[in-house]
Amino acid sequence: MDIDVRGPRFGAAVTALVLAAVLVTGSDLLLVWQTLCFAAGAALGVQRTPYGLLYRTAVRPRIAPPTDVESPAAPRFAQAVGLAFAALGLIGQLWGPGWLGLAAVGCALGAAFLNATFGYCLGCELFLLLRRTMTVSR
Repeated sequence: MDIDVRGPRFGAAVTALVLAAVLVTGSDLLLVWQTLCFAAGAALGVQRTPYGLLYRTAVRPRIAPPTDVESPAAPRFAQAVGLAFAALGLIGQLWGPGWLGLAAVGCALGAAFLNATFGYCLGCELFLLLRRTMTVSR
């Protein structure tokens, strides 16, 4: 079942805010929260994350019906990429080196910002590139 493209963008906006707060405050708890959100998105799909639930119940009923939908596969892969960066950030933040935590969270923040602001999903593009590469190599 296809998903409304505005849902993942909304989730990316919330993610960007959370990751910016992590960089400003150094909060381990916020980074753990975001890591768990990415894990839920990778395992269950973006529509079943806390941010997806918030979009579906609080935002979606108040806006026009979607004019654009997409397969959930690429956003789900993007959540797995976000999970990898958040986990690296958590490792760096909790056990060091500190620069690893800052760099990983900064990269995840940059990707979330691009998606939220411009609708450009780096993880989705990576998914499509890998899928094309796998198809060509067969």
